[in-house]
Amino acid sequence: MQQGAFRAFLATKGRKTGNTHSVQLRAVWYNDMVFFSRRNENSDWLKNSLANPNVQVEFDGKSHSGIASLVTDDILAKKISELKYPGEDRAQEVRTVLQVKLTN
Repeated sequence: MQQGAFRAFLATKGRKTGNTHSVQLRAVWYNDMVFFSRRNENSDWLKNSLANPNVQVEFDGKSHSGIASLVTDDILAKKISELKYPGEDRAQEVRTVLQVKLTN
């Protein structure tokens, strides 16, 4: 896959209910990983991913298992924002970034 932004579904296991939840998000492909980001940490998909890092990511008609973790490198987080919002002012916003290493 080519580096850059695309649409993907992220499926997480609910941290309270244990039920699977799926949401469509703008994602970024970079360094053989999928990245999702938010301006703040107040989203269920992010909280669920951190509570149970075993997630599913669906794109290009295929579902992939993955392991999610929080990006702690500020330079990487900035790069993801620039790839997610090329040429837009919001590319410079500080964001919470989740990385998913695909396992299949």
